Formats: sequence, structure tokens, C-alpha cells
Amino acid sequence: MADFEATADQLKGKGKEALGNLTDDKGLENEGKFDQLAGEVREKVSEAGEAAKDKFNEVAAKIQDKREEN
Repeated sequence: MADFEATADQLKGKGKEALGNLTDDKGLENEGKFDQLAGEVREKVSEAGEAAKDKFNEVAAKIQDKREEN
């Protein structure tokens, strides 16, 4: 599941970039690109954190199963 803030950053960035293009404001356009990149990074970090939690839970379950067998 995508992080809401990451998605918001990406949408905000797209809007800024489009407005910068429309008004020929390179600063605003670049700010929009940065916001999009920040949102993408936030999303990837969130996904990596979820993957780590899933792996931890998988290993913990295997350890618990082994303990119950003995």
C-alpha cells in the first residue's frame, strides 16, 4: 500500500511542474520535480520497511514453530 504522504508529494510535484511549465517558471518546475522525487523516495522507503516487517514476522513464526515442536 502506498504511503498517503508519498502520493500527496508526487501529486503536488506534478502540479507545480505543470504550473512551472505553463508560466515558464523554471524554479517552480524544478521544485515540482523535486517534490515528485521526494514522494517516490518516501514510497520506496515505506515499501522497504513493510518488506522488512514481513520478513521478520516470517522468521519469528518459523522460530516459534520450532520451539513448539520441541
